[in-house]
Order: sequence, then C-alpha cells, then structure tokens
Amino acid sequence: MRERSLTAGLALTELGFGAAQLGNLNRETTTAHSVAAIDAAWVRGIRYFDTAPHYGLGLSERRLGEALAGRPRGEFIVSTKVGRALVPTPERAGKQDEHGFVVPATHRREWDFSRGGILRSLESSLDRLGLDRVDIVYLHDPDDHWDEASTTGIDTLVELREQGVVGAIGAGMNQTAMLTEFIRRCDVDVVMLAGRYTLLDQSALDKLIPLALERGVRVVAAGVYNSGLLSRPEVPESAHFDYLPASAELIARARAIARICEAHGVTLPDAAVQFALRQTAVVSVVLGTRTAEQVIEGVERYETPIPDALWTALVAAGHLRPEAVGASW
Repeated sequence: MRERSLTAGLALTELGFGAAQLGNLNRETTTAHSVAAIDAAWVRGIRYFDTAPHYGLGLSERRLGEALAGRPRGEFIVSTKVGRALVPTPERAGKQDEHGFVVPATHRREWDFSRGGILRSLESSLDRLGLDRVDIVYLHDPDDHWDEASTTGIDTLVELREQGVVGAIGAGMNQTAMLTEFIRRCDVDVVMLAGRYTLLDQSALDKLIPLALERGVRVVAAGVYNSGLLSRPEVPESAHFDYLPASAELIARARAIARICEAHGVTLPDAAVQFALRQTAVVSVVLGTRTAEQVIEGVERYETPIPDALWTALVAAGHLRPEAVGASW
C-alpha cells in the first residue's frame, strides 16, 4: 500500500485502521474478531493503527497491542491519544459504561491536559499496548480545554517528542476552528480531523488545510463516511450524520452524489474513501473497522479506479469545491 510522510519523518499508509470499534463501540466484539481484523489489515498492507484510552476504557489499546505483538516494531505506526484520564471506579464494575462502549464501568474518564496527567496517561497506554513507544500522540477532543491543552498539553508532548518517546504530536478533533489554532500557534506535526473533509463537508478548505500546507503540518482524515451517511452505495432513510439522524436535506444531497458516482461506474463509499486522499495535506484516511470483512471492503474501496471525470462532475453539480479536486499527490 502507498505511504505518505509527515515532516517528522514518519511514513503512514494511505489507509489507516481506526480501532475504536475494538473497544466494543455500540456493541460487543470478540477478541478473536478483533485480532482477525488486524491480521486482515496487515495482509493487505495497512500499517497505520489509531486507538485511544477512551475507546472501551482501554480495551481497544489492549486488543490492538495483542494483535500487533510479535510483528516487527519498525514496520507499523501506532497513534494514541491523551487528555481523557482513566480513573478507577471498582464500585461501578457491575454497571455498563455510559459513553457508547459495551464494557464494564471499571473506570471513569476525567479531562486532564496537565503534564502529570499526560505522562500518566501515556504510560498506561504503553502498558496496555505492550510497546515502549508510540509513533504519534494526539490531544483528544480538547474542545472545552483550549487554555490547558495549548500550553501544558502541547508543551508536554513537545518534551516527549524531544526525548524520543513519541515520534510526532498533534490534536484530534471533529472541528476545524481549534485545530487551525493548534496549527497556527503550536509546534504540531499532524492533526486528526474527523468529518470535516468529506464529500459532504469541505469546511477544512476555508482555513485549516491552507494553513497546514503553509506550515508543513499534515492531516489524517477520519470520519470520511460522516457517521454512516456515505458508507453505502444506496443511502437509507435511517442514515446518520455526525452521530445523529441525518436531515432530509443531507440524505437528498448524499443520494445525488451517489447517482453521479453510479453514472461513472463507482459507488458512493468508493468516492468517500478516496476523496480526501486527493488533498496534498492529507497523509492518511482512517476507517473505523470492526471485522476482517470490513477491512477487506475498505481496501477494495481504496483500490477501486475512479475516473477524474467523476470529480469534475461533482464540482459541476456543486457538491465539491473546485480547489478540492485540483490538489493531489
């Protein structure tokens, strides 16, 4: 699989494995299915794996570490996140987590972008992953914590990068405004942007992507299906957008894009996966994955030949901004 490089020297495969679902997101997944998914990704050339303590209260990290154990450490990239400390709550172990993951509530999440909080979080992540270092660390959704995240948070990550504990640093969010400020004001290498550079939402072109290109910061694109609205060739009435039921207007737009895709011999999800990769600032598209079958499907979408005429047609129909189509590796 093709790779693209960060200015920090790390090379990421153009498709990344999003491991939130390995933490039992919305429903249970067995460890065997999780390991099989990682195995399928490895066979098909995926070498970038993204996780976080938040995903299943550490379950995603543990399963990812188990699945990668024994593989050559220099052949894969792992990113995890800090800022949501896991505080033990053994008295709640008989209850279920309240944040969308089907796991016992053995811990609670506590926002913490302090130096000590980040160091403890990363140490725990390394233990769960079974690694002595991670390649990329993101500040995790610091939407309401700018002051601490942009000072002690980033300063601590810079220190860890200088020590060689991590290879690259940044922030991961569902919005462009604060990520743009991280790029503008902080010494970051990469940002993970979820849902804001897709067939339906190109708002990252307003400020984030131009500034990233100017500063040499790279973008990892996540949420390219916009919570499922772009994940099927035919868009159902029950589709979701940004974790909520999609509006009639958005469903109509997605269906219009799907018809243009079909006219050019590809499917809506084929185009959704490949769209962000046309952008020079983007180094990888991370797909949330639960099973080996989903891995295979994602790789097939990535490998499907897409004629340039499709992108031109989507611009002509007003679905894509012209500058989104002009830039590519």
